[in-house]
Amino acid sequence: MPKFDVSKADLERLIGKEFSVEEWEDLFLYAKCEMDDVREENGEVYFKADSKDTNRPDLWSAEGIARQIRFALGLERGLPEYRVEKSDVTVYVDGKLKDIRPYGVYAVVEGLNLDDEALRQMINLQEKVALTFGRRRKEVAIGIFDFDRVKPPIHYRAAEKTERFVPLGFDEEMTLEEILERHEKGREYGHLIRDKPYYPLLVDSEGKVLSMPPIINSEVTGRVTTETKNVFVDVTGWDLNRVMLALNVVVTALAERGGRIRSVRVVYPDFEVETPDLTPKPFEVDLDYVRKLSGLDLSDGEIKELLERMMYRVELVDGKAKLLYPAFRDDIMHARDVLEDVLIAYGYNEIEPEEPELAVQGRGDKFIEFQDAVRELMVGFGLQEVTTFNLTNRDAQYGRMRLESGVDYSNHPPAELVEIENPISPKWSALRAWLIPSLLDFLSQNTHEEYPQRIFEVGTVTLIDESRETRTVSEGKLAVALAHPRVTFTEVKEVLEGTMRHLGFEYGLKEMDHPSFIPGRTGLIIVNGEEVGIIGEIHPGVLENWGIEMPVAVFELFLRPLYREPYL
Repeated sequence: MPKFDVSKADLERLIGKEFSVEEWEDLFLYAKCEMDDVREENGEVYFKADSKDTNRPDLWSAEGIARQIRFALGLERGLPEYRVEKSDVTVYVDGKLKDIRPYGVYAVVEGLNLDDEALRQMINLQEKVALTFGRRRKEVAIGIFDFDRVKPPIHYRAAEKTERFVPLGFDEEMTLEEILERHEKGREYGHLIRDKPYYPLLVDSEGKVLSMPPIINSEVTGRVTTETKNVFVDVTGWDLNRVMLALNVVVTALAERGGRIRSVRVVYPDFEVETPDLTPKPFEVDLDYVRKLSGLDLSDGEIKELLERMMYRVELVDGKAKLLYPAFRDDIMHARDVLEDVLIAYGYNEIEPEEPELAVQGRGDKFIEFQDAVRELMVGFGLQEVTTFNLTNRDAQYGRMRLESGVDYSNHPPAELVEIENPISPKWSALRAWLIPSLLDFLSQNTHEEYPQRIFEVGTVTLIDESRETRTVSEGKLAVALAHPRVTFTEVKEVLEGTMRHLGFEYGLKEMDHPSFIPGRTGLIIVNGEEVGIIGEIHPGVLENWGIEMPVAVFELFLRPLYREPYL
């Protein structure tokens, strides 16, 4: 979760009211943050804010926290409004960037009066949004420039790798390729564009370079100081809606510092857009739904008042609340999200807990008991149980397995993964769709241990199911992996046969070709005419990708088709 320092005095200037340090512990909760630490530096009190919501980048700076608290305390109510004036600035986007980094959106913010703390918060917000919301600049990268040094119109274009400029922090011109090799940010983020035929470049009408997105700003225009009064904001990425949201977050934070927002005309090869777009977003929630799930006896007027304290414009119509919420938010996807805001405004600590009166007794889930029985069976076969993470990444599920995403390998794995929109780390960016890569990862971490290694996992995979409200479904699976110098298809098939015999099922094998397995040594497992799993010897290329030097034979089964009572 994002953590960042904020000054107590700066927060209170933005709110317009002073509080004790003890009061601040509760105030941070309104902004979905916790006070992680308090320290004093040069007579100034600083808090370490720990944000608990990766879907609210608007709360990752002093400006966003202060705004949220100001409304939550009732110092302001309703929808915060920001005036956007048109400028005469135009940015032209090069069509060659379509497969490199296609989208850029922009704004001008004038009349700023930046002190050291405001400058720190601007840089902090820029970095946190790009790191977490922007997936380490892959999806969103942000540049902020001294607008008085820029001569419009501006061009976001594809550049030859031999073009040169002075990157931020250096005093010599370097080619774009040299920047990727020599500059700290180039080494950190160069993988995002290194294999592209051209590199993105943002330049003004005089040819001055503003930045090389998503790597580094120019020393000439990209150094913003406390003397800077007007800034040009640039956000680039792969998804237009995502970069628009990031732009909205940044410019409204600067507006909290007294900045005046001016829009920029962005011209693409096939369309135009005026940015930023701060049009409020609509939503509707049933008032009885709020009362039922909250357990609070709230009148319509009380719900309206609580929502207005969370920055909604509210109109009550026929038992429903028709809402408008700010354009810097994109986390309202379900009525529960609105309910959460009602509870935050009401105060979680103000809710009296009630002990439920239940006339029934709980019992274990029969399918979970079945999975436990399968675990005991595998241990009886002499296998060691492992438990691995449900979170994984696309490379582990496809790339290292010699697979292509978008191709259905008879559901082993399915064509697409369930991916996390705002992952904290690229390593944990998706939910796994099959277990075999998890077992190979485990074996790769234990190559120093003695062989044979005979392991299994009864675990969960998450699959896409458009018929469900969440558009996903979790399925229980069993996977077995045997690793030693003489392991064969026959040996792992013996474990499969013992499993099926104890579960009371007959099965068949259907030969198939699968890139993760050695040709001629893999097959689909068929039960009652249904494909329930896969078995085979892992391809040497896959083993090399995982750094495993021993042969490995595996099988994997869906457990739901094998569940029936009594079992075992």
